[in-house]
Amino acid sequence: MVGPCLISFFFFFFNLLPFSQALEASHWSIKGLPLVRNIGELPQDNYGRGGFSHITVAGSLLHGLKEVEVWLQTFAPGSHTPIHRHSCEEVFVVLKGSGTLFLASSSHKHPGKPEEHFIFSNNTVHIPVNDVHQVWNSNEHEDLQVLVIISRPPIKVFIYEDWFMPHTAAKLKFPYYWDAQCFQEPQKDEL
Repeated sequence: MVGPCLISFFFFFFNLLPFSQALEASHWSIKGLPLVRNIGELPQDNYGRGGFSHITVAGSLLHGLKEVEVWLQTFAPGSHTPIHRHSCEEVFVVLKGSGTLFLASSSHKHPGKPEEHFIFSNNTVHIPVNDVHQVWNSNEHEDLQVLVIISRPPIKVFIYEDWFMPHTAAKLKFPYYWDAQCFQEPQKDEL
């Protein structure tokens, strides 16, 4: 016969087991990565672009996110993004520095002359879906650092040579540089 203390122990243990498993699972994100990470310990790369640094803080392909992706990007003085657009929303927060955002509507056959917006530390910027834009660090003395949030990852980027290039001539870059390393190349048959 099992004593009442042992029955109480098993009741207590088996009722807390799901709670402890949920607690343990809450410390890990999809793909077994910790939910809390130090940005300074995450890999960064310039992807062949001088004066640029990119860290995927939380990504679709790298971390298994489905709805958003978060990047930390740093631009040295004079560096910039290409003129581009993407079929997702983008929001970024200027963490430090200042620069210039060039933004043109996608409603014409080509972007045309962009609007010029000066951006500073603590500004937030919303880039509408498919609007052509470019970010420059126009500050000669300080890095521009932004925290970028995009929807619908992984991102498909259309790159323009200039502001008067037709939308239909923009070159698709997919996967984009920081997503390319996550795609597995299919094994080719040697025959």
